[in-house]
Parts: sequence; structure tokens; C-alpha cells
Amino acid sequence: MNVFLTIVNIVVLLLLAGGLYYLQRKKVSFSKRVFAALAAGIVFGLILQFVYEPASKVLSNSADWYSIMGGGYVKFLQMAVMPLVFVSILSAFTKLKLSNNVGKISGSVIGILLGTTAIAAAIGIAAALSFHLEAVQITKGAPELARATELQTTFDQIKDKTLPQQVLDLFPGNPFLDFTGARPTSTIAIVIFAAFVGIAYLGVKRKQADQAALFASIVEAVHAIVMRVVTLILRLTPYGVLALMTKTVALSDLDAIAKLGKFVIASYVALALMFIIHLLFITFSGLSPVTYIRKAIPVLSFAFTSRTSAGALPLNISTQKSLGVPEGIANFAGSFGLTIGQNGCAGIYPAMLAVMIAPSAGIDPLTPSFILSLIVIVVISSFGIAGVGGGATFAALLVLSSMNLPVALAGLLISVEPLIDMGRTALNVSGAMTAGILTSKARKELDTEVYNAPVNELKAEA
Repeated sequence: MNVFLTIVNIVVLLLLAGGLYYLQRKKVSFSKRVFAALAAGIVFGLILQFVYEPASKVLSNSADWYSIMGGGYVKFLQMAVMPLVFVSILSAFTKLKLSNNVGKISGSVIGILLGTTAIAAAIGIAAALSFHLEAVQITKGAPELARATELQTTFDQIKDKTLPQQVLDLFPGNPFLDFTGARPTSTIAIVIFAAFVGIAYLGVKRKQADQAALFASIVEAVHAIVMRVVTLILRLTPYGVLALMTKTVALSDLDAIAKLGKFVIASYVALALMFIIHLLFITFSGLSPVTYIRKAIPVLSFAFTSRTSAGALPLNISTQKSLGVPEGIANFAGSFGLTIGQNGCAGIYPAMLAVMIAPSAGIDPLTPSFILSLIVIVVISSFGIAGVGGGATFAALLVLSSMNLPVALAGLLISVEPLIDMGRTALNVSGAMTAGILTSKARKELDTEVYNAPVNELKAEA
């Protein structure tokens, strides 16, 4: 019977996917299909929650099969991340888009990412205080205790690393290893490596033009192939979103979410406020926030459902380009945004946790010195945070340990972690895109005609 019901659930998901394919054949816009997939996934996931028990074998088996569609799509995107970052930055150098002021461009992107992270931390602090969140309010069950033990073990592995050692981890000691994504900081290491190769190309171009021209043609050919691979993957976005959202909703512990509802609400209030800050920055730069929202919806929807900033990178870069951001700056902003200054995972989340846990350690979170120290530590700790699931936990460990707060208490939120992480990831991606837009606008390199043009389908139909 279990096998039959599992097959029925799989068939229903395939029928929903067939409906999305029908919408594609009817030329329904990419954004609308992504939203349709998002809504269908939520509804179907809730139906599965209602029909089956949370610990149901049928539900577990069905979700496992759904991972082929959802998790497979994420894997394909992750597959393209390193080649895309490397060859796109090199291509920008060969086109002389970054021949001048590379340091100023990267400095501007990083500065905006860190600045918005400081603002995010302040918003997280305000949200935790406004909702009167405290760790002692949360019940410690078996899952929470197990998570606390896991976090303490993770902390024991990193506690001896000094800040200079953490900065050193950003450098590409072995770029071939970093191409495999073996380290949390692999993406930023590849960015640095690509920049070195690009600068070397510019030097060769001045002295050996023929060799430089050959290299440039090879880079452009590889770039065209990689972008075509990304295009093929982007076509799968609605189907990936459908499966990912269905699985997430179906497996969510609704009872635990209800018990921790105040923390979930406070988190999303903080995330929403920070997103509004992004829109205000865009507005103050003379651009339409409505246009930004319309064009950013597909990538933010994917980031929300997949919970991976790294997997969203191809869509992130494509979206920035559809907003008039030059390719080189888009790659810098998207790539740096994976590991530096994540507004959600490295800004709001650890700040809220620190405020919640402080009273249990005998610290008054309203003390100005505590608040100021927390914001500074959050910004510093935001370097090198992985753009995949777990980055927020790593950031929280760094911040809590630096503030001399018990790290194990961060495990109390394990029941609602996936739900909150969805919003955090979407905010991370929005922060990276905002940094690219503001940097381009400040340097007068933003193509406003492209920005104001009708919504681009991200070449997903090409």
C-alpha cells in the first residue's frame, strides 16, 4: 500500500510539472510560471501534510523521489557556479570592461555588502528586542538537545582560528581544489584567481598582442558555451521550484512552527524591513524599485525555495544583467555576495540570536556597548560565510563565541530553521544584486535603458 501511495504522489507532482510545461508552450512569462510553481508547491505540500502523518513512510519516500527534480536542479546550478564565475570575470577582462579601477569596483561592492550587513544586524537587534525574544522561552526537546551537541562539536573545530587565519582562508592556495567547491570560501577564492589571470592577460596584451588575442578568443568561446549551459539549466527553474517547495512544505513541522511562531514572525518582519532598505537604496539612486522587484522575482523565488545562494548565482548574474549592470560588476557582486556580507544569514540571524541568548548569560542586551560590539562583530564575522545551507549556523557560531555567549543555545531553533532560512537566502541574493546595481550606478556604468526595459526572460526560452 505504501508503494502505491508513493507512486500516486509522484504522479501528482509529474502532472503539476506537466501543467507548467503546458504554460510554457502557451508562452506564459517566465516570472508567472515561477510563481505558479511556487503556489502549486505550497498547496500540494499542505495537502500532503493533511493526508499523511508527519512521520509517514509514504511522505518520506515521496519527498525522496521529489529530490530528483528539486535537488537535481540545485545540483545542476551548483555545477555551473565555478565555471560561470571564472570564465565570466575573465571575459570581462578580455573585453576591457574591468581594465581600469578593478580595486575601486571590488572595494565598492564589498563596502556596500558590509554596510548593508551592519544595517541588517541593527534591524535584527531591534526585531528581537521589539518582540521580546529570549532563549529561555523555547522548549528544549530531543531534537534541540541533539542540535545543540552538534553545534558544540562544530564550534570546537573552529574556535582556535584567529581572524587573520579566517582571512587567509579566502585566498586560493590551490585553485584546482577550489574549482571543486571543497571549501566554504572556494567561490571567493576563484574570483581572486580569475582576477589575477585577468590582470596577467592585460599585461600580456600590452607586450604580446598576438598571444593575448588568441587567449581572448579562447575565453570568449568557453564563455559562450558556459552561458549556453546556464541557459539550458534556467529552463528547468519552474520545475525545480515546484519540487523544492512541495518537499519543504510537506516535511515542515507545523506544530513546532506554531510554538515558535513569534520568532518566525519576528524574523520575517526583520527580513522584510531589510528588503525595504534595499528598495530605498535603489530608489535614492534614481531607479524604479518596482522594476527591480519585477525582474528580481524569479531569482528571489528560487533562492527562497532552494535555500542556496550559490545555486542561485547563475540567475543572480542574469538578473543583474537584465537590470543594466555590466557583466564584470555583476560577477563581482554575485560572487562576493556568496561569502561576504550576507544580509540575512550573516546579518539579521546571528544578531537576533545574540540578543535572545544574552539574558541567559547575565547580559543586558539593551546596553549600548553590547549593541555596538555586536554590530561590529557581525560585520567582521560575515567574511567567508558559505553561500549554501549551513552558512547562517557558521555565522552564528562565530558571533556567539566572539560575544562569549553559549553557542549550544543556537540549536533551539532547529524546528523552524528551514522556514527561516528560505527568507534569509532570498535576502542574501537581493543584497548581492543591490550591491551590483548601486556600484554600477555610482560608477555611471549602469545601462538605464536596459534597467527600464520590459522584464527579460533571462534567456530561459532561447
